Amino acid sequence: MSLLRAVCLALSFAAPAMAQDDPAAAALAAKEQLQAAHAALDAASGSQDRVEALTRTVQAYEAGLQAMRNGLRRAAIRETALRESLDAKRDEVSALLGTLQTIGRAPAPMMLMHPSGPTGTARAGMILSDISPAVQSEVNVLSAQLDEVRTLRALQQTAAETLRDGLQGVQEARTELSKAISDRVDLPRRFSADPVKEALLIASAETLEGFAGGLSEIVVDDIPEGEGALQPFVGPEKGDLPLPVQGTILRMPGEADAAGIPRPGIIIATEPGALVTNPSAATVRYAGPLLDYGNVIILEPEPDILFVLAGMEQVYGEVGQVLPAGDPVGLMGGERPAQDAVATQTGASQSSETLYLEIREGQQPVDPAEWFKTDKD
Repeated sequence: MSLLRAVCLALSFAAPAMAQDDPAAAALAAKEQLQAAHAALDAASGSQDRVEALTRTVQAYEAGLQAMRNGLRRAAIRETALRESLDAKRDEVSALLGTLQTIGRAPAPMMLMHPSGPTGTARAGMILSDISPAVQSEVNVLSAQLDEVRTLRALQQTAAETLRDGLQGVQEARTELSKAISDRVDLPRRFSADPVKEALLIASAETLEGFAGGLSEIVVDDIPEGEGALQPFVGPEKGDLPLPVQGTILRMPGEADAAGIPRPGIIIATEPGALVTNPSAATVRYAGPLLDYGNVIILEPEPDILFVLAGMEQVYGEVGQVLPAGDPVGLMGGERPAQDAVATQTGASQSSETLYLEIREGQQPVDPAEWFKTDKD
């Protein structure tokens, strides 16, 4: 299977898996998605652009694992609802089974007779013919519910191996991606940073605004525009850029973060180890720890426009490099979830990490919704 086909197959399962009304079908579709991601990982080893191939593979794994967790949680919820329904009908089921057993033990000739004679027998037959369809319908419903419970239970029992393989696969893909990035030497570079000036700027900056304002002072070996320098440009994609990480927007601009500090950017809740990618072709202006933001990468998609991504455990890229859209720029930290926790409805949310995204135009922060598709009212 070719790499492109494998990755497209893996990603194509995501929407159907989440759209299924049947929890079991959704979980099974997610399993197929993870299997396709395994194939994509095998195919990536022979790809000419291993960074791009492995980036897509990691994203396929992340989508598959998320779909599997959601499917299993839905399966667990559905199983609980069925068991509660069956428990509520326990007396009714017992009476129904008792009646059926009594009828089953009675000799056939006796079932055709009634103590009051032929008239009573005829009336009993008419009543029995009226209630038989309802009894059969109830039996069919109970049988279907019991079968579904058995299917859901078997699905959850076999999910541990699927999740274990998926978690191992995504970790392997992340490791291979880090190696491929470190081995890459073909990225264009617009400039370099003076390490001494950069260290002084980091030590003296008290705010993100102050640091961003001094970035131009640390540039050396700048290639003038028109002499081979590649200047990224967002163009018509402005306002429709994808978020840099798979997750859910937790806080909007102006809302206080976990420390109670209002931030002008947005905070995205992500899963541990999630891959962070470049939303648009951009120049790396800074990569490393900064103030209380943790590891930060600052990208310049256009002159005087900065994308600030903060809170990662690991960042990729060097100052001055021009990264293509979709290129990996970092990995989120956090402890990987236990395999048994994600298969239960009471398991804690996996979105334990947060990525901070701030957009700056000139020296002022702006609403990220002006650049990104946030899908939040």
